[in-house]
Amino acid sequence: MNQQAHARTGLHLHRLAVAVALALPCLPLLAQAEETGKDAVLPQVTVSGIKSDDTSGTYAVRNARTATPLDLSLRQTPQSVTVITQQRIEDQGLQTVSDVINNATGVAVNQYESNRADFNSRGFEIDNLQMDGIPTTWEQQWSGGEILSSLAMYDRVEIVRGATGLMTGAGNPSAAINLVRKRATSKQLTGTAEVALGSWSDRRGTVDVSTPLTQSGNVRARVVGEIQKADSFTDKLSKDNSTFYGTVEADLTPRTLLSVGYSRQKTDTDHPMWGGLPYWYADGSRTNWDESKTSSVDWSRWDTSYNNAFANLEHTFDNGWKVRATYSNGKRKSDSVLLYLYGNPDRATGTGMGASAGWYITETKQEDAGLHLSGAFDLGGRQHEAAFGYMHAKQKFNSDTRGADYGLGLFVAPAPADFNNWNPSAYAPPTWGARTFYQRSETTQDGLYGVGRFSLADPLKLIVGARVTKYEKTGNLAGATPYRLKFDDEITPYAGLIYDVSKHYSVYTSYTEIFQPQNAVDINRVTLDPIRGKNVEAGVKGEFLDGRVNASLALFKIRQDNLAQAVGVIPGTADTYSEAVRGATSKGVELEVSGELARGWNANAGYTHYSAQTASGDPFNSNYPRDLFRVFTTYRLDGALAGLTVGGGVNWQGQTYTVTSSAPAGNTTNNRLQQDSYALVNLMARYEINPNWSAQLNVNNLTDKRHFGMSAAFNQLNFQAPRSVSGTLKYRF
Repeated sequence: MNQQAHARTGLHLHRLAVAVALALPCLPLLAQAEETGKDAVLPQVTVSGIKSDDTSGTYAVRNARTATPLDLSLRQTPQSVTVITQQRIEDQGLQTVSDVINNATGVAVNQYESNRADFNSRGFEIDNLQMDGIPTTWEQQWSGGEILSSLAMYDRVEIVRGATGLMTGAGNPSAAINLVRKRATSKQLTGTAEVALGSWSDRRGTVDVSTPLTQSGNVRARVVGEIQKADSFTDKLSKDNSTFYGTVEADLTPRTLLSVGYSRQKTDTDHPMWGGLPYWYADGSRTNWDESKTSSVDWSRWDTSYNNAFANLEHTFDNGWKVRATYSNGKRKSDSVLLYLYGNPDRATGTGMGASAGWYITETKQEDAGLHLSGAFDLGGRQHEAAFGYMHAKQKFNSDTRGADYGLGLFVAPAPADFNNWNPSAYAPPTWGARTFYQRSETTQDGLYGVGRFSLADPLKLIVGARVTKYEKTGNLAGATPYRLKFDDEITPYAGLIYDVSKHYSVYTSYTEIFQPQNAVDINRVTLDPIRGKNVEAGVKGEFLDGRVNASLALFKIRQDNLAQAVGVIPGTADTYSEAVRGATSKGVELEVSGELARGWNANAGYTHYSAQTASGDPFNSNYPRDLFRVFTTYRLDGALAGLTVGGGVNWQGQTYTVTSSAPAGNTTNNRLQQDSYALVNLMARYEINPNWSAQLNVNNLTDKRHFGMSAAFNQLNFQAPRSVSGTLKYRF
């Protein structure tokens, strides 16, 4: 990039940072309004229908429990927390987990092919995906259903950034994504039904009904169903998805609550892309494909299903302490028949590409159980809180394959004759071989945690705790040596200090950790200790208008240690040995404001900037955006336009790139695949026809900005959606 481009980018970043930063000094006006009673004219907007578990009708929540087992407000949580509420999901027409990550502060999606992507935050990949605080089956290499999961069954999404080892066990020091299910709380028959139509023949229908099952309402049920069929801007690509969710809550006694439920999500994709499109031609010049171009074939598919059953039992004792037992059993299946094209085609003839075909059948089973105890206690004349718990998780993963036989060797497929004029219908399928073993693993984690929130003084609170984890993983890959990782008594500390400067502001600092086992050995064949992710964070948080507005400013630094680095070969063998070295460091700043700023005015704005370098000072994971600006706002009009809500926002991210050692000679980008910074503009409008009916219009990527995700390993790009339009008609009863 030339100096003028750098200057323009730097100026753009500066303006974005200033725009968000200016919002923070304005927040004292909200505090002043509350102090003088002006917030009396700012009532909470309530929409008839099923009540959300968050602050109904706003972009704010009062409490979140993803960071710790304590029921803390966002202001009293000493980590960066973003919550995408039900109102935000409805306003933006967010449909999948990926939609949430693409619109939330401090997190991003790198969509490197049609059915797979990696979520990332603060320079690291996110590998903690939860449902109601319980980790789900998440094998990113084999994913295909997780990122496309519907939001129909979820009330909100909580995202905690930084190391989250206290509650999640093993993982990266990036973030934890917690999908919070809808609950059966209504004691009267109520619900919604909606139909939606969108670009590329997108058709969707959703029903969400709550009802009491007894006259008193002490037993209640909720059922959610959704079906969706759609084509795509990508040639041939289509999907046929369905979601079912049912849950029952029963008040066994005035102090005892039993919750049970079952969900099934199915995502069937025809003509998916395995990989992406070439970034360069063979002569090193840049390709310029149409956004609709595909590398798929007519016989490819990627079908997944995820079944989950759960049960929770909670009892509150007379002294206010609560005990909660949880159980969850999930099974994810995937059946994918795929063609992968690789290499760089000739600009004139389209020849020079290679091909590989594969059929993979995978199954992941996960069983989780937990016992949690929490409550308040007196010590030294002050009241404090504590929580203790045990968490068990066992995951079994199995993958089989069927070899493609074109008579060219296992998995090898004929080279495309002319990729420039690729015809998915003209490429013949192979003869598939028998189903054979490909990969297997079994992972078990047992964690015991304890954490306390101590009131050192009226304005000063200390949160301190730790988790002890027993971790074991065994695995085997076809043609490779079986392995076993076992780590006992892995201690993960957690500490935070919060000082209430005033009624509305708090300053905080925290130290959190997480560990990630690694399959590497030293010269004596002793497995190296896990990678340590350490997150230090400090900032200021604000809470205004009786909790309807939250604001935060955070400075953070993440460091990884014990990263395996290959050193040499074990004498007398062909096996590599490694040594543990200092890994990577990420540091930066985040700002966020969210909530109902005035009557009928909801907004969320967040800005993130960070740098990420290896121990030698080189950038790492540069295909993850270092700069993110996300803003979305809606306003409900009154007077002659009463019933009309209008809104819009911008998702901007900075430049991303990756450098490869296998770029074709003659390329003019120094072996660099690069996506320049871009902004996506989104608009919405909703009209409440009457108390029961509403109609909504959403326009995404209004300016039709061309943008893509990228694969660092294979020098490929994957175009993302151009401008799209959707309309929704909803009925509430």
